[in-house]
Amino acid sequence: MDHRKVAERVIKDVGRDNIIAGAHCATRLRLVLKDDSKVDQKALDNDPDVKGTFKTNGQYQVIIGPGDVNDVYDEFIKITGLKELSTDDLKKVAAEGQKKNPIMDFIKLLSDIFVPIIPALVAGGLLMALNNFLTSPGLFGPKSVVQMAPNIAGMSEMIQVMSAAPFIFMPILVGMSAAKRFGANQFLGATIGMIMTTPGLQGANHFWNIFGLHVAQTNYQYQVIPVLVAVWVLSIFEKFFHKHLPSAVDFTFTPLLSIMITGFLTFTIIGPVFKGVSDAITNAIVWLYNTTGALGMGIFGLTYSAIVTTGLHQSFPAVETQLLAAFAKNPASSGDFIFVTACMANVAQGAATFAVYFLTKNEKMKGLASSSGVSALLGITEPALFGVNLKYKFPFFCALIGSGVAAAFAGLMHVTAAALGSAGFLGFLSIYPKTIPMWVVSVAISFAVAFILTYVYGKGHLKEEVASQDVPVNDATTQAEENQKAEKVSKEQLSLKDEVIASPVDGTPESLTKVNDPVFSAKLMGDGAAVIPSNGTIYAPVTGTVTIAYETKHAYGIKSDDGAEVLIHIGLDTVNLKGEYFESFVKQGQRVQKGDKLGSVDLDAVKKAGYDTTVMVVITNTANYANVQRITDAGDKHGDKLIAVTAHN
Repeated sequence: MDHRKVAERVIKDVGRDNIIAGAHCATRLRLVLKDDSKVDQKALDNDPDVKGTFKTNGQYQVIIGPGDVNDVYDEFIKITGLKELSTDDLKKVAAEGQKKNPIMDFIKLLSDIFVPIIPALVAGGLLMALNNFLTSPGLFGPKSVVQMAPNIAGMSEMIQVMSAAPFIFMPILVGMSAAKRFGANQFLGATIGMIMTTPGLQGANHFWNIFGLHVAQTNYQYQVIPVLVAVWVLSIFEKFFHKHLPSAVDFTFTPLLSIMITGFLTFTIIGPVFKGVSDAITNAIVWLYNTTGALGMGIFGLTYSAIVTTGLHQSFPAVETQLLAAFAKNPASSGDFIFVTACMANVAQGAATFAVYFLTKNEKMKGLASSSGVSALLGITEPALFGVNLKYKFPFFCALIGSGVAAAFAGLMHVTAAALGSAGFLGFLSIYPKTIPMWVVSVAISFAVAFILTYVYGKGHLKEEVASQDVPVNDATTQAEENQKAEKVSKEQLSLKDEVIASPVDGTPESLTKVNDPVFSAKLMGDGAAVIPSNGTIYAPVTGTVTIAYETKHAYGIKSDDGAEVLIHIGLDTVNLKGEYFESFVKQGQRVQKGDKLGSVDLDAVKKAGYDTTVMVVITNTANYANVQRITDAGDKHGDKLIAVTAHN
């Protein structure tokens, strides 16, 4: 790669006068631009040295790749004369350029609170669905499974108890998560939730007589909004007392006073008022669903993916939590219809992306379409939306139509969800058992309509733009250079050997498509795997030479003796920490043996700083292999087999 030429082309394509500032991380250039519409997107898409682009948080990101991105950035700075910035500095520049949006800030607040507790709700909801499967008559005949096999009745009752717990004690989960978001002590937040759900509360018909004031002993099980407000008030009192009480008594009296005052206000004002607000919101949503029926679901399905592009969907877990709590309390309620719509929308976007795969002849786009299509079908649509469908526009709108038709059918058939989960092909696990068959039909409709519309329209109307997209050689790259590059790749392919890449860290392996970053989830840097770490020590997954060892210590590159180029990226956006909480034991150019320690990270500190600690392991020269595949039965210890790479014969 000619780093200066790449920098020159990027500058030309985004517009020299359009650049405000620039920085880089381990894999990409991060730019703040005046006007994104002035970018020559087609030129960047066709650039053989640019692996992809996307926009997020006010930054236009150009994916170059590990190792090369450093040199391209250096040339970028020399040519533009801009000041070198860290990614943290760039984040501030991007934030200054964006207008404050109170609505989006509120939505992000809700997202920050509810996303961490989703696993508990998923577990409870799926257990509820399993119990419904066991106790519902009509699934396998006039009798339920429990009636046909009475010996499993006890198991069913145990499952019922386990499934109800996360919803009954919802205020404890919400209280703990909200306290963290509001800057209060998490355990005090959980305590407020415990107070609101304690079995000692006898109900709204019983009262405490406090100086002549009758305070209802309301139990706030299944509630969400009252505890949110209560913990917000708790955070105000806790911060106040920490600031004004002497350190000698702060440790003892701050928790006491904060809990006592907040608890009193909760039962007298906060609880009664906001329980009414919560019930009104839930009843209004259910009324709207029951009133509009299939038409309302169709409209929702038609707009769902458009809502995702704005980020407004991040507020949905707060609403779904209330719907699921109401369903857990009363199975006759409507359940979670938002999840059903999300399944239809995600599958439709994935289907449209696969249609683009069959239309385009651009190999880069084929690779992106196939990986992001799979990701969308599994419930993560951002790579498909921003990497493929919105670039060509018509696949996005064809998918909206498919989603709308399927959601309308699901509404007509009263398909509903009993739990949260993966909103895609695996969504049937969260669907109320009796409605699973119609859910399957709805998903099939969504996929078929979106795929057929996209393919037919693309084939007939935009043949030159998509169907015949034989990408010409970039003007800055001669045919001779392309031939040399192809010859070099061929030689590299012949020198590669089959090998197995080990896990570099203790933890739970998972698919790269589940990573919350489009560069990794869409496999723009290459195929590989992710690991949710349980220990902060990072080990060499292969024997070879260290090619990348950043000063920020958040990423390493190793070229194995058998030819695999392995990128180990610790966390998402952890480059912003500038090496804090990280320690490195190796340098660039150093030889390492498989199992040698590369570095370490304080996982708790990184999480507390607000960063995702997922470790990505990517084979950056994936294109030179016949196959790169995650080993699905991988163990949870470093050194266990994680990725298999197969060379060309």
